[in-house]
Amino acid sequence: MKINWGIFLVILVMVGCKASQTGNTSGADVYANYQEDLSMTLPEYEDFEEKLSNQKSEEMEISVQAVDNQLLELQKKGFEKNKSELYFSGYTVLVYSGVNRDQAFKTQEELQTYFPDIKAEMQYQQPRYLLKIGRYAYKFEAQKVFSQIKGSFPTARIIQDRFQRKEYVSPTTDSNAERQN
Repeated sequence: MKINWGIFLVILVMVGCKASQTGNTSGADVYANYQEDLSMTLPEYEDFEEKLSNQKSEEMEISVQAVDNQLLELQKKGFEKNKSELYFSGYTVLVYSGVNRDQAFKTQEELQTYFPDIKAEMQYQQPRYLLKIGRYAYKFEAQKVFSQIKGSFPTARIIQDRFQRKEYVSPTTDSNAERQN
C-alpha cells in the first residue's frame, strides 16, 4: 500500500510538472491584445469655453464692479482705522549701529557722498547711534535701497521698526480738550 501511494505521488508530481511546461506564453504576451472600454463609466463635464461664451459680458462687468466697490469700501475703512492709530509697523534699512558718535557721523557723510539722493536719519537710543534710511510698510520696498547700498556698506541690513504716522488724527473730543486747557 505504501508503494501504491508512492507511485501515485510520483505520477501526480510528473503530471503537474508537465502541465506547467506546456504554456510557454509569458505574462506580457497574455495581455498584449487586451482592450477594455471605460468610456461608459467616465464622468462627463461641460465644455468650459462654451460655457464662458454663453455668458453675457454685461453680467461679467456687473459682478466685477460689485467686487471693486466692495474692495474700495474695505480700503476706505482700513485707511480711516489706520489714521486713528499713532504708530505703524514697517521696515527700515539700518546702515550703522554703534556707540561711537564720530563713526556714526562719518558713516552718514560717506552715505551722502556715495548716494546723494538717499536721505538718512540719525537716531540716538542710549547708548548707541542708529543711522537709518527710509520708512517702508513692506520689506520688499526696503529691498531696493538695501541692494543699492549693500556694496558700499556691507554691515547694512533691513530691520523691523515702528514709525509715527504723519497723518495721525487724535481721537480727543471737545470736552476732553476743554479739560486739558
